[in-house]
Amino acid sequence: MTAKIFHPLLSMIASASNNELARHVEFLKEENKILRSRIPGQIHTKPDERSRLVKLGKTLGQGIEELITLVAPSTFYRWCHEEESGKKKPNPKGGQRKPREIRELVIEIAKTTGFGYTRIIGELRKLGIKGISRQTVRTILKEEGLKVGPDKTSDCWDNFIKRHTETLWAVDFFSIKTVTATGLRDMYLMAFLCLSSREVIVSSSTEHPNSAWVVDQTKEFLDQTMTREQKPSIVMHDRDTKFTKEFTATLKAKNVRTNVLPVASPNLNGRVERFIQTIKYECLFKFILFGKRHLDHVVAEFVDYYNGKRAHMERDHLPPIRKTPDDVVSLARDKIEIRGYVGGLVQSFERKAA
Repeated sequence: MTAKIFHPLLSMIASASNNELARHVEFLKEENKILRSRIPGQIHTKPDERSRLVKLGKTLGQGIEELITLVAPSTFYRWCHEEESGKKKPNPKGGQRKPREIRELVIEIAKTTGFGYTRIIGELRKLGIKGISRQTVRTILKEEGLKVGPDKTSDCWDNFIKRHTETLWAVDFFSIKTVTATGLRDMYLMAFLCLSSREVIVSSSTEHPNSAWVVDQTKEFLDQTMTREQKPSIVMHDRDTKFTKEFTATLKAKNVRTNVLPVASPNLNGRVERFIQTIKYECLFKFILFGKRHLDHVVAEFVDYYNGKRAHMERDHLPPIRKTPDDVVSLARDKIEIRGYVGGLVQSFERKAA
C-alpha cells in the first residue's frame, strides 16, 4: 500500500546517490528547456499555480535561479514577497481600465474593419483619442475574445466571396465517356455556377474543346444571364489552358472580368467542382451514354431538376431557383404527388397544383 502512495519519480530520487541525483536534475532541466522552446511568447500563470511554485521554490533558496525558466528569478522573488505580505505590488504603469465608451469603440472598430492593433490606434487618433496604447488595444480585444494578431488587414478568400457573391460565377470543365460508332470517346462540357443562388448552367458537349467552342459556350452563358437584375460581374476559373485570351475577351466585352485562381488551389473552386461530382454520381455514371445528343439531353434534364427541384443545404434546403412555399403544420397525402425526373432516375415530392 505504501509503495502506491509515492510517485515513481520520487521513489527513484529517494534511492539515487548524489551523483545520480545531479544527473537526473540535469536531464530534467534540459528536457524543460526543450519543452519551453516549443511554446512561443510568455506563459501566464494563475494565482493557484504561482502559490504552488512559491511553496516549492522557497525551499531551494538561491538554487531556484538555476532552475526556473517559466519567469525571471526577480519575478519569482516578487511572488514570494507578495505571498508573505499578502499584498500585490501595484502596477507602476497604472493599469487602470479605460472608460466603457473607449472599450466599446475599440471593439466596434476591430469587428467592423478587421484592423490590427496599429490601425485601430490610427482610427482612434483621427477621432482625437490619444491616451490609449497598442498594449491596451490588445488587452481589450483579448478580453472580448476577439482573435488578436499583428495585423488582420490582408484580405482573405472568404471575404472576397462574400463581397461579390450575388454576381460571382465560377466555371470549370468536366468530361464523361460516351459510346459512339467509333468506340468510347471523351466528351467535354463547361459548368457555370452562381455562388449566391447555386444555380448552374451547363454547356452542350463536344469532343474537341478548342478556343472557338469555349467562346461559343461563353456567349450562350452571357445570353442567358446578362438581362437579369443580378447579372454576372466576375467569372472565376482555374488555369486550364482551354481558358484562352478569346474567352477572357468575350467576357470583357460584356463588362465581366475574370478572376484566375492561384496554382494548385482546388479548394478555391470547390463549389463548382462539388456540382460536377453531384451530376456525375447522381446522374451520368448511372447511364450508358450514346453520343453527343444523348449526353446533352440527359445533362439538360438533370440541370433542370437540380435548379428547380433538388434541395440544397446552402439555400435553406430549397432548390437554387425556387419559390418559397407557404408554411403548413401538416399536409394531407392526397395533396402531394411524386414526380420523376431524368427518365425516372430521381423522384421529387411536390404539392399538387390547386
